[in-house]
Amino acid sequence: MTPERTAAVRVLLADDHPVVREGLCAMLASDPGIEIAGQAGSGEEAVAQAERLAPDVVLLDLRMGGMDGVAATGHILRRSPRSRVVIVTTYEDDGDILRAVEAGAAGYLLKGTSRAQLVEAVHAAARGETVLTPSLAGKLVRARTEAAPLLSGRECEVLRLVGQGLSNAEIGRALFIGEATVKTHLLRAFRKLGVADRTAAVLTALERGLLT
Repeated sequence: MTPERTAAVRVLLADDHPVVREGLCAMLASDPGIEIAGQAGSGEEAVAQAERLAPDVVLLDLRMGGMDGVAATGHILRRSPRSRVVIVTTYEDDGDILRAVEAGAAGYLLKGTSRAQLVEAVHAAARGETVLTPSLAGKLVRARTEAAPLLSGRECEVLRLVGQGLSNAEIGRALFIGEATVKTHLLRAFRKLGVADRTAAVLTALERGLLT
């Protein structure tokens, strides 16, 4: 009995430089376990192709004209939720790495990655693993640490009471502070959490484990 052949990993390549796409295609096509399902020259095209082809893995350039890789990642994952997106770029900026991972990317690789590393990253992503160029791991940790909003104890108290349905005036009475001070704490919390209203602030703080 012949062993059952494992299905090839179907890959969509997206980069606005044809030469780069051709290079990535050549590197991956040499592996019998990988099939190039399609190619795209823009973020918008990558989203449309991903929805149509439902690839296992999307290799996506970070910076393209029009829709960038981070925005495309979010759209791709909504339209093809089983696909795994791996950013392949020349940029090592801490913020870019964090934005990509927070958008749902399964990995972040530099274009100087060797063929063997690229092939292994594609297979790892298809297995559901997170792939990251080793030199970028420290950058991601640092970016997450720097980006993590830290609420003061009073800001957390105010948000907890907001979550209980109290008005600013009621919160002020409960904490023995003025209503204007309550508003100040809320505005500071909004800024740190990147939100614009009370409900979003409470939900975001809960999601991030800040209101224990």
